[in-house]
Amino acid sequence: MHKVILRPRREKSILRFHPWVFSGAIADIVGDPREGDLVGVFSSDGKYLATGHYQIGSIAVRILSFDEDPLQGDFWVRMLSRALALRKACGLDGSAATTCYRLVHGEGDGLPGLIIDYYDGVCVLQAHSVGMFRAKGAIAEGLRQVYGDRLKAVYDKSSGTAPYKAGLDLVDGYLYKGAGWTGDEARVLENGNQFCVNWNEGQKTGFFLDQRENRQRVGQLSRGRNVLNLFCYTGGFSIYALSGGAVHVDSVDSSQRAMDMVDRNVALNGFDAGRHTSYTADAIDFLKAVPEGKYDLIIVDPPAFAKHRGALKNALRAYQRLNEAAIAKVAPGGFVFTFSCSQVVDKEAFALAVFSAAAAAGRSVRILDRLNQPADHAVNIYHPEGEYLKGLLLYVE
Repeated sequence: MHKVILRPRREKSILRFHPWVFSGAIADIVGDPREGDLVGVFSSDGKYLATGHYQIGSIAVRILSFDEDPLQGDFWVRMLSRALALRKACGLDGSAATTCYRLVHGEGDGLPGLIIDYYDGVCVLQAHSVGMFRAKGAIAEGLRQVYGDRLKAVYDKSSGTAPYKAGLDLVDGYLYKGAGWTGDEARVLENGNQFCVNWNEGQKTGFFLDQRENRQRVGQLSRGRNVLNLFCYTGGFSIYALSGGAVHVDSVDSSQRAMDMVDRNVALNGFDAGRHTSYTADAIDFLKAVPEGKYDLIIVDPPAFAKHRGALKNALRAYQRLNEAAIAKVAPGGFVFTFSCSQVVDKEAFALAVFSAAAAAGRSVRILDRLNQPADHAVNIYHPEGEYLKGLLLYVE
């Protein structure tokens, strides 16, 4: 195995089980590893520390194990079984009311660079590193062993996530199809609500599973209210609001394809079409044109405004402007659910942006709850960077 030798005193984070080795911590590389190869990580005095995937960039190694000789035999089966055990312990796997969940959440499940979402027997895989992309065949075989006859298909959707400069054949497609499997879509349940999920045409793996518990909270507060769901994608929050007894829900997204799926999901759940209206429009422009007091509950769930630290300043300004408009427009006694999924925007910075928005709007605003990602998007305690989703539930007078 190739070896990565660290500079003196640069092993402290690894001894605390942080799963990344940064390029600046490396003194020497023994061998000539390709991107994606397994490498051993050693301290400056030659002590073994960990094994992981080598990659080119600021993060030079993504650690898979802190044990010597770790990736032998049934490694993938062991790690996937461990991930599934957590979902079972949380009451997700085997639930009659919820048939979709995240099976693998990167570092949170000890598999940096790998995302796997489960949709009623179909696993959709996204590799965020060359190492995981090159291991996808072994991962698919591990899924077959872990799920057995329950597994209907494994779909690789890594073309938008794996490093495109690495010379990889980035073509999405099936790694496994069970007997009789056809199509690129599943019908799933989430807390009893029905959704069509299309992993081939949809964003990410087809559905935003990380908002499951926050959607349920919206449903609990929607009865008798007029609801606006901005950046609605396929209408997750909208369906929960309708199920919770909203008088009317308006869903807004710039993607016509997403809005078509919203309408399908509304019909799938049997709601009266007169209680819901879809708008294919820019969410920010739509919000600016909304009359004050029209909506009693507004959901603000934009895409990541900052994907790297260089965009942080502009992102915080965007969050402030967007939330100022929502707070200004919501009816007195109304709720605003606001979120950021930008990993580089921490909870404190996001809360400060929303505070500034409230002050600029001149409304009396109280924080009722701080919202985050659910248990199947587990955060490794040694890798706090994995806690990316943050939100606030606001009460506006």
